[in-house]
Amino acid sequence: MGAYEYTALDSAGREKKGVLEGDTAKHVRQLLRERELLPVTVTEAAREEARRQRKFGFARGASATDLALLTRQLATLAKAGLPLEEALLAVSQQTEKPRVQSILLGVRSRVMEGHTLASGFAEFPRVFPEIYRATVSAGEQSGHLDEVLERLADYTEGRELTRQKVLGAMLYPIVLTVMCFGIVTGLLVYVVPKVIEVFDTGKAQLPLMTRMLIAVSNFLHDWGLWLLAGIVVAVIGVMRWLRNPDARRRFHEFQLRLPLIGRLVRGFNTARFTRTLSILTAAAVPVLEALRIAGEVVTCIPMKNAVNDAGQRVREGAPIGRSLAQSKLFPPMTIHLISSGESSGELESMLERAAISQERELDGILAALVGLLGPLLIIVMGLFVMGIVFAMLLPIFEMNQLIR
Repeated sequence: MGAYEYTALDSAGREKKGVLEGDTAKHVRQLLRERELLPVTVTEAAREEARRQRKFGFARGASATDLALLTRQLATLAKAGLPLEEALLAVSQQTEKPRVQSILLGVRSRVMEGHTLASGFAEFPRVFPEIYRATVSAGEQSGHLDEVLERLADYTEGRELTRQKVLGAMLYPIVLTVMCFGIVTGLLVYVVPKVIEVFDTGKAQLPLMTRMLIAVSNFLHDWGLWLLAGIVVAVIGVMRWLRNPDARRRFHEFQLRLPLIGRLVRGFNTARFTRTLSILTAAAVPVLEALRIAGEVVTCIPMKNAVNDAGQRVREGAPIGRSLAQSKLFPPMTIHLISSGESSGELESMLERAAISQERELDGILAALVGLLGPLLIIVMGLFVMGIVFAMLLPIFEMNQLIR
């Protein structure tokens, strides 16, 4: 029995969409007719999802929040001893999103056909990443799927929490920057010309600060849209340039050399790498495979290459910690904890400790940045506005000279 997405019309001619389980598309059409619905389209869920992903390359089908929630629900039901197909059905009925329901029923149909849960997830690779599938596969092979799902639930929830923290930390400075830019631009384009018109009839020379303000105002008024278009074109050009792997690598190398940005990039990627390697090690995934998958979650190309090189050295018999240390891109504390874990046989717990340490350090840096950026942006905006006000007031202070 498979899952099918349908579009049908009711007796009043209103369109209805949903997901039904059936043996074939013909069977689903018959079920719709029994519900007094006229079937328009009936498509297998897995095939329809694949078509969507080919059509919309950016669409995942399920958000990180959806993935974290359904993983936690699956883990809870599996721990309670519910059969896997029933657990998938229960979770699909709990969700309010038709797309997520379709995906879960598609996975359930694969499981009911005799495939493993990991192979069911493999039908939707944009929703369930490789680390997810590899961990589930290891849990099924070891017979501890419920424990593995619990760990995956913690992992997905932790990653979503980290993502929300980063977005929350960046939201205030971004909004404040946009508002500052908008206010200053509005003053220069609309307010300043009206005020300066008063002094245009005078023959005396205006103060330098006022002349500079008029020049900037005239430039923005005459060329502002072209400047905005140029910025948009430049951003698009940079994004296209970064599609080139070599260009992206050079850009990431430049990021790592920057004092504060480099530390943030290094800390963020180290936290993701150690957290992922920890969850894979706990699920008994072979170390070389775990290193390969953990390297895929690293977004910084030089660090990803360092993980791949470390994997080659580990294949030749070298320890993980010493192999990673050769690149000098990972923090010394992380290398020390990994080496200690290898020596003591507690690699999993040491990797988790390294991830927690990096996440705490990252949280501290982000909190400090947000605390500094807010007042700094307000001060910068205040200086701009003060400069504009002074430039407009200086001619008034010299009004006697201008009148003469």
